[in-house]
Amino acid sequence: MKKIIFKSILFTMFLLLNINLKAQLPVDPDTKKIKYQEVISQEGSKDTLYNRAISWINKFFENPQGITKVRDPENGKIVGTYRMRMIDTLADGSKSMSNIIVVCTFTIEAKDGRYRYTLDDFYVPGNSKIPLEKWLDKTDPYYSPKYDGYLKQVDQYATRFIKSLKEGMQPPIIKVDEW
Repeated sequence: MKKIIFKSILFTMFLLLNINLKAQLPVDPDTKKIKYQEVISQEGSKDTLYNRAISWINKFFENPQGITKVRDPENGKIVGTYRMRMIDTLADGSKSMSNIIVVCTFTIEAKDGRYRYTLDDFYVPGNSKIPLEKWLDKTDPYYSPKYDGYLKQVDQYATRFIKSLKEGMQPPIIKVDEW
């Protein structure tokens, strides 16, 4: 009886872990492409928000000039490329850097009192661009189970990017030295 209960508990834990491993990436219903996008109300003019975005990019990326393709202060628009290196889990459970790199385009658009970020055009570079949406299709003959782990990593990278951007777009805290 104890073995049955123990096995049931193990089986349930295994199912729960598998459910948590599957990434739920946002897919645009019209284009069927992976897309993170949100409009955020934020105090400040278009120019102020644009400058905060540039400041955030300079802190977040090691090579901020190299990753941005468009810096348009007049229209409040920044377009860049975000690269994410995947990590493989080996048979013994250890982690190693993969040779798989996922690239996406990010866009930050500022207007008075709000800004919008978009992460889209996810792909794996190679001889040709392999769209990341192929990893979502488990019926594809080239599907590999490790794609589920890669998709989860992509979601974690995107979530980290978004969280950092939102923090960077907050107005600076001005400390008044009252003595």
